[in-house]
Amino acid sequence: MALGLLRPDSGTATFGGRPYASLPDPLRLVGAVLETAFHPARSGRNHLRVYCRAAGLPVRRADEVLVQVGLGDAGRRRAGGYSLGMRQRLALATALLGDPAVLVLDEPANGLDPEGIQWLRGFLRHLAHEEGRTVLVSSHLLAEVEQTADRVVIVGAGRLVREGSIAQLRAGADGAGTVLVRSPEAARLAGLLAADGRTVGREGDDGLTVTGLSTAEVGRQAFAAGVELHELRSRTSGLEEIYFRLTAGQEQFAAAPAGTAPAAPREMAR
Repeated sequence: MALGLLRPDSGTATFGGRPYASLPDPLRLVGAVLETAFHPARSGRNHLRVYCRAAGLPVRRADEVLVQVGLGDAGRRRAGGYSLGMRQRLALATALLGDPAVLVLDEPANGLDPEGIQWLRGFLRHLAHEEGRTVLVSSHLLAEVEQTADRVVIVGAGRLVREGSIAQLRAGADGAGTVLVRSPEAARLAGLLAADGRTVGREGDDGLTVTGLSTAEVGRQAFAAGVELHELRSRTSGLEEIYFRLTAGQEQFAAAPAGTAPAAPREMAR
């Protein structure tokens, strides 16, 4: 819908205040990766050069973006022989040809090996933090999103469910916060904390979950009572857990790394 391929029932999505279809030179403002499709007999370099000529861009950009995405040595190879991860990199290179201020990426980590995922994480954050671009990513790899994105938009059944930073979403899910503590004297510590009016739950034979106290406060009370501790840490919800709490299993998710214009995710979600 943001790229004009589907018509929304209501609301608008704009780039620089204009719908994508009315942009006079769209590749110079918006770079998009929705799927990876290449002629198998064409080299990665020639694939990019075709796009350059079609968009009126200098053909030197093909070599520049190949180096930018780590395919400088593979540019003259046929795209049909590329791995899935290399095709993902080539698709990203295509999106970068016009040096756009905005990137819209659908599942960009699909097919990447662990090294490639780590590279992508750093690359996207560099584009957003260091170069000031707006980067909108949709992904179901929530653990990776949690490490990459600073602002998150969760969509369920076509409606905006929650929007905010990772910290804000986690704070809303965890409320006052939960502390996990393990001790060979867990029962005695539980009695002390419960007597103080705190909510205490059991986790295994030697574990407690305490709501309403910080780790420092739990540690202070344990020390004052002479209770030996083996573990003491805050427990926070992961993005996957937050997602399922909020959507009850709906499978639509979008996230935007830091540097994203604040209004863009809301427009995209409407």
